[in-house]
Amino acid sequence: MYQSSVVRDGGGAMRGWDFPLELDRRSGAPLTEQLVNALVAEIRRGRLEPGAALPGTRTLAKGLGVHRNTVVAAFEELRTQGWVETSRASHTRVSRALALPERVDQGRRGEALGFPLRPVRNSSRRFEAAPAGVLDFTGGLPDDRLFPTALLARAYRRAVAGPRGRPLAFGDPAGSPALRKRLAQLLSSRRGLSVGPDDVLVTRGSQLALHLLALALVKPGDVVAVESPGYPSAREAFALMGAHLMPVPVDREGLDVEALERKLERTRIRALYVTPQHQDPTTVTLSAPRRQRLLALARRHRFAIIEADYDHEFSLDGAPVLPMASSDQHGVVVYVGTLSKALAPGLRMGFVVGPRALRERLLALRGQVDRVGDLGLENAVAELLDDGEVQRHTLRARRVFRARRDVLVAALRRELGEVVDFEVPRGGLALWVTVKRGIDVERWAARALAQGVRFFTGALYSPEGRTLSALRLGFGALDETELQEAVRRMARAL
Repeated sequence: MYQSSVVRDGGGAMRGWDFPLELDRRSGAPLTEQLVNALVAEIRRGRLEPGAALPGTRTLAKGLGVHRNTVVAAFEELRTQGWVETSRASHTRVSRALALPERVDQGRRGEALGFPLRPVRNSSRRFEAAPAGVLDFTGGLPDDRLFPTALLARAYRRAVAGPRGRPLAFGDPAGSPALRKRLAQLLSSRRGLSVGPDDVLVTRGSQLALHLLALALVKPGDVVAVESPGYPSAREAFALMGAHLMPVPVDREGLDVEALERKLERTRIRALYVTPQHQDPTTVTLSAPRRQRLLALARRHRFAIIEADYDHEFSLDGAPVLPMASSDQHGVVVYVGTLSKALAPGLRMGFVVGPRALRERLLALRGQVDRVGDLGLENAVAELLDDGEVQRHTLRARRVFRARRDVLVAALRRELGEVVDFEVPRGGLALWVTVKRGIDVERWAARALAQGVRFFTGALYSPEGRTLSALRLGFGALDETELQEAVRRMARAL
């Protein structure tokens, strides 16, 4: 470390060299390069101003304990880059052509660019992990503790080291051929879609699928219809592309198709985002008559239906309803699914099925976003599907989630029965709970968080930004003991 030196400027005045320069001989970086970077940093910081004299090469070399040739080479590089200049008296100075750096409060450095940024709404940040010790009702997510991670780790090792392709190189942007083949079989046999591997595009989670669809379908000013209440991250994906959102109400039979039809008399829409299986957040299922009417509307008014089937596997009572895409004869439905709910939320794996022309456009856009997914992980999941491990895990998880739903229902009725009301959902991993009028749900949520339990209120799901006297309580990620304790904490907070 070079601590201090005294040099004379051109007029003979004494100048103090008061700040240290650090060279790390253990770093492996050339000392000349380190010295150049250190001096540039001091100039940028404003501690060496334009015109300031630098020590002589011998003086600086002695202070740093390096050979003089190291300092000479560093000064020459600084001259080449335009940071310093040499006077007739052979003094090296900071270039006078440099502008004085703007003085910046060190505590605020790096907080902003030189121009304002357009705000971006991102509700997904609210779904991030709760603080330690907080029981978390948010998200409607499965419990990652249930997933057989050892089986996945073994399958991943085989996928990476085995003979199936080159999983660590760039591969097919549509996804692992093995996984697409298995997904096509699953969609055909269990969900009624007549598709092959070339109809499936695998993405890193369904949220990426929604953003790619927004890029592919929407231009600024287009209108996209969304459910009200509805999934906020889907709305935000379309709004990010400049879409105008048109809320359509949801009732006990799902999306109010009659209300949509009235709106279509006045407004042309580009797409409709809908969750017909277990509506997010209310969990209701879109009735068969409304499904048929909606398909006819899409064909007549020429808009795309984006059908998000995010937890098809978790119909807890009775058989799941087949997707609308299984009845689509005219190519108006784009089907979005995910394996993250069937496996674990941290395994980001979604997929899209739609008309071939749309798939090609999505592939082109995907090349601009993330090129290709994790082919090793995709091959590992394909192996688990081939072996039946995913199916067995889903069956076990379904029994666990049914029991957890029933425990939550009983706890709510016991602890909060006088202030909440709800329908017991036939499927999904969350309850939509309405709250007695006169209770400030936002204040309740804040007090509950202080008590160590987190949940979302209805306002998050309202595209109009309205306050709703409702809560969404996801029960999949908490075990039965945690669920009962979480409800007790809610009651204390109230």
